[in-house]
Amino acid sequence: MKTRSSNSLYSVFFLSLFLFHSCRSFDPLPYEPPPKPPLDGSYLTNTYLRSAELIAKGQVKGLESLDVDSSGNIYGGDRDGNIIRINPEGKFETVANTGGRPLGLQFDASGNLIIADAYKGLLSLEKNGNITVLSSGFEGVPFKFTDDIDIAKDGKIYFTDASVYEQKEYLLDLLESRPYGRLFVYDPKTKQTKLLLDGMYFANGVALSKNEDFILINETYQYKISRFWLKGKKAGTKEEFISNLPGFPDNITRNEKGEFWVALFTVRNDRMDKMHPSPFLKKLTSKLPRFLWPKPEPYGFAVQLDENGKVLSTLQDPGGEVLKEVTSVLEKKGYLYLGSLYSDRVGKLELKGK
Repeated sequence: MKTRSSNSLYSVFFLSLFLFHSCRSFDPLPYEPPPKPPLDGSYLTNTYLRSAELIAKGQVKGLESLDVDSSGNIYGGDRDGNIIRINPEGKFETVANTGGRPLGLQFDASGNLIIADAYKGLLSLEKNGNITVLSSGFEGVPFKFTDDIDIAKDGKIYFTDASVYEQKEYLLDLLESRPYGRLFVYDPKTKQTKLLLDGMYFANGVALSKNEDFILINETYQYKISRFWLKGKKAGTKEEFISNLPGFPDNITRNEKGEFWVALFTVRNDRMDKMHPSPFLKKLTSKLPRFLWPKPEPYGFAVQLDENGKVLSTLQDPGGEVLKEVTSVLEKKGYLYLGSLYSDRVGKLELKGK
């Protein structure tokens, strides 16, 4: 005789099957991940992130990406579509709502907050509080997953469309292992959007080099960062910048010295890596309820790179005791500001001595 709990489990399972077969065609490819690097040498385990100051703990809901204005106010977008401002005393307020899921954001030279909203596209929050849609699609097809941005000195906005799956379905992209990600540039002067690069494996964070001769793009689900040349003899070409990272690279930013900070959402998952070579196992997993999928390990991780892709340092929190699921790392005036897609806090860490 079936119990109520088993009936409930069956109901969840068949509902999951229905939802799966109701969505777009799912056809995973085999992927052979490189052996994950040990957490030693350049990636030696440490606990530096545990000394971070926690801002607005328990009061915010997943500020995935951050920027800081000239007055020291922290801005981020939460899971309810709110744009949150946190003042230097830790008090916060909602300044706007995009109606979607704001992810990457950055102030432009005019003081407008440019936002990559996963569902709404590329937006501009003006000083008067109005939100303008800058770009919502390409060649008549809406973006599916507008993810991260970086703004050049000439005002051009570089941004990614991570996947053909929406933000709420991003784990299907992980399982399918197909290169759906794209890199675009939007020119505010002409109001035109141009495709620069496609065929990337979940195109996530982007960051321009100090001289703006190249741009980096995180390809999250293949544990690598690619470089796309904008100027010089290699202009228009893509190459590997760093590969076989010890975790999933999310957003990436550049500091004033031209170095890069990469947020790793979590460390590599052995179960997922073993599953990747088998399309059958990945397709089977996609039909299961999400609580049966491989789970991310709680871990805080940030990696500092030079302009050649060399690892300069790492900041970690094994077990995620203070900070975990870090999705953005921003350096401003001797401090790192750390955001997260899911956490209820913002981290602030002084870099002196690190």
